[in-house]
Amino acid sequence: MAIYGYVRVSSDEQNIDRQMIAMGELKIPSAQIYIDRQSGKDFNRPNYKALMDTLQSGDLVYIKSIDRLGRNYEEIQQQWRILTKERGVDIAVIDMPLLDTRNGRDLVGTFLADIVLQILSFVAQNERENIRKRQIEGIKAARVRGVHLGRPVKKPPENFVELAKLWERGKLPIEEFMAQTGLKESTLYRRLREYQSTKKK
Repeated sequence: MAIYGYVRVSSDEQNIDRQMIAMGELKIPSAQIYIDRQSGKDFNRPNYKALMDTLQSGDLVYIKSIDRLGRNYEEIQQQWRILTKERGVDIAVIDMPLLDTRNGRDLVGTFLADIVLQILSFVAQNERENIRKRQIEGIKAARVRGVHLGRPVKKPPENFVELAKLWERGKLPIEEFMAQTGLKESTLYRRLREYQSTKKK
């Protein structure tokens, strides 16, 4: 029997320390800890797939909490069944001792574990949907306040009009125009269109 750990965060910016400390306390070798920095909306994750390819019947996988496995209710249930029923792998959820397939293999224990799994996976998906809803609401509120979202807008230099006139007269090559303004080609042409449209008014 081999013991593995699975760690997941939703992005590169999020910290895995809490999960890694838990894995370290269980003496799981770092080479046997699979880490994904990806959303839990589905199981199309490179290191989760690598873990699945590695697992053999009788192996044990630790996860810190059920939402680290995923945040999609139906897919959590499906993956749990694939691992435990089809592959013969044990799973232990560190934060929820009831979700440890090594314990309570009798009918009552299995029944209780199934109920807990359904509740926690539902909560995980519900939280994901709430996070997404809050993000959408936050974006809308920011737009109402006039806050620019995304990459900062690159403003043209103060002498842009003079440079544009030189370019129009063929006295300033586009490469030099880009170098002097510090704008990328696509941004430069967008600023030129804006400039030319103001001239027509």
